Amino acid sequence: MSNSGKSFDEFHESIDTTTVKPGWRKLLAFLGPAYLVSVGYMDPGNWATDIAAGSEFGYALLWVIVLSNFTAILVQSHSARLGLVTGRDLAQFSRSYYPTGLNYIFWFLAEIAIAATDLAEVLGMAIGLNLLFGLDMLYGVLLSLFDTFLIMFLVKRGMRKLEAFIIALISIIGISFLIELFFSKPNIPDMLTGLIPSLENDKALYIAIGIIGATVMPHNLYLHSSLVQTRKYKKDEEGVSKAIKFNFIDTAIALNLALFVNGAILVLAASAFYTAGLHDIQDITDAHKMLEPLLGSVLAPTLFAIALIASGQSSTLTGTVTGQIVMEGYLNLRMEPWIRRLITRLLAVVPAFFTILIAGPGMAGELLILSQVILSVQLGFALIPLVHWVSSKDIMGVFRIRWYTQVLSWIAVGIIVALNVKLVADALVGYFGEGQHFWLFYGLVLPIVLLAIALLIYTLVEPFFSLHSMADLSSAHGTPGQIVLEQHGKFKKVAISVDFSESDSQAINYALAQGGPDTHYYLIHIVESAGARMLNSDIADNETRQDREHLEEYAAQLTKAGIQNSIIIDFGLPRIALPDAVKKVGADLLVMSSHGRGPIHRIIKGRTIAKVQAKVHVPIVIVK
Repeated sequence: MSNSGKSFDEFHESIDTTTVKPGWRKLLAFLGPAYLVSVGYMDPGNWATDIAAGSEFGYALLWVIVLSNFTAILVQSHSARLGLVTGRDLAQFSRSYYPTGLNYIFWFLAEIAIAATDLAEVLGMAIGLNLLFGLDMLYGVLLSLFDTFLIMFLVKRGMRKLEAFIIALISIIGISFLIELFFSKPNIPDMLTGLIPSLENDKALYIAIGIIGATVMPHNLYLHSSLVQTRKYKKDEEGVSKAIKFNFIDTAIALNLALFVNGAILVLAASAFYTAGLHDIQDITDAHKMLEPLLGSVLAPTLFAIALIASGQSSTLTGTVTGQIVMEGYLNLRMEPWIRRLITRLLAVVPAFFTILIAGPGMAGELLILSQVILSVQLGFALIPLVHWVSSKDIMGVFRIRWYTQVLSWIAVGIIVALNVKLVADALVGYFGEGQHFWLFYGLVLPIVLLAIALLIYTLVEPFFSLHSMADLSSAHGTPGQIVLEQHGKFKKVAISVDFSESDSQAINYALAQGGPDTHYYLIHIVESAGARMLNSDIADNETRQDREHLEEYAAQLTKAGIQNSIIIDFGLPRIALPDAVKKVGADLLVMSSHGRGPIHRIIKGRTIAKVQAKVHVPIVIVK
């Protein structure tokens, strides 16, 4: 299994912007990644918090949505910048920067955030189907499992098709709420008053934090830093600068569309429910039922349900892709995409299914709001390192953010972390304030809280004492070792699959034993990250460059020993790309290495040797 390190290698550099003429066509070539990110800012979790805010406080919390959106544009542009400059996504960079044990903790926290996001999408999809077709919510939750197959279908069609599908769903959501606003006839002066910051009580604070969690989401930071690498651009200073500029425009447009949707939901709730004296509408189902009698239109609840389904369906795509990016980035663990996506979906389906089964459909709304608060609590662990890294001259060079942007970024991070600390403190006081559950508090809850605080402090102060440089962070693999060469044999063209592990020397030596003085050896490496599978030869990220350098180092050792050789670097799944490479060079022997692990390991990692054997019609030697 290759450890290529390409982020989302299925689509890595699959869209070539270098051949597009300057002007609006160049801008259009870059537009797209932020739309996939933006669906996370208008997913069903936002609906629950926006409806709760509008029905209970009218337009008073509209400023929170606007402020959160500006914050989202700021931090998402940082995420895009990190991916464009370093050639790595946020999770990959964290793996290079932090110790292994700490990365496991960050990975676990990221997985919790993704599960919370996916939970909101599953519930939103189930609620939408129930509202529109009367489908039982339990069946709707189970039906969401089939989203995995839709993702696989779209991924095979290419990045542009995936982006077009997402934009189509966003358009459905936007048009639906534009019509809803026409029906609701909002009070414009009251809306403008809602842009003035204010918090009436602790309940307003709780919902405001939920809005922040639903707007600025940690999983989107990982996703955006990866998706920007789907574009192939010139890696010189001018090329990177233009890529940063165009991606910022992409981010601003896409997230302002999300701002419109979130603002429209809150305004709709304020106009329809708050003004009618219905201040406790927090459940999406209740909101749907009340729209028709309050707005006087049969179309209003139908559009509401259609938009909800479109929101859930679009969000599910990005959630599962992010799960793949996070696992590969933090753990350097590659799975077959469909397995990773199915696992991500199950992590959301299982709790949603049993919550509805045990507590009933009425708990779905509360579960949605809780999922958004969980997201908000996770934000600091992704935001603090990101701002540190894009502010670092050693890491970003001339592309580090300006001092005033650093100030704005730290203010935003400080506000988010402070709100989270108050939320956790209020929750603990409310639950344990009178001394109940003494042992649970001191034995479990308090240690976890103290550990989280210590971790936040570590991520905040560590970069000030760090001795990291780009040289320290440049290698995603181990350094290729010296090969002790032995040569004799009979084959004329021998293909050798290498993955820059300790087994390479064994595989190469065995291959040399099968050749002779006139034998030509082909060193083949398959880049199989998520990006490489999607972008194939268009990818040009940091890890691909490293892999090519490692191959060239192997080749130089063979050449020095007088052995004829060539290097081949290909992209995608090994079971497909490796046989194609062997056929292309006309090899009459393939030598592969095996790590001696069991069949379950090979299935999970996609290393199905049997499938390679079925496609390669030459002798294959598996060196253990």
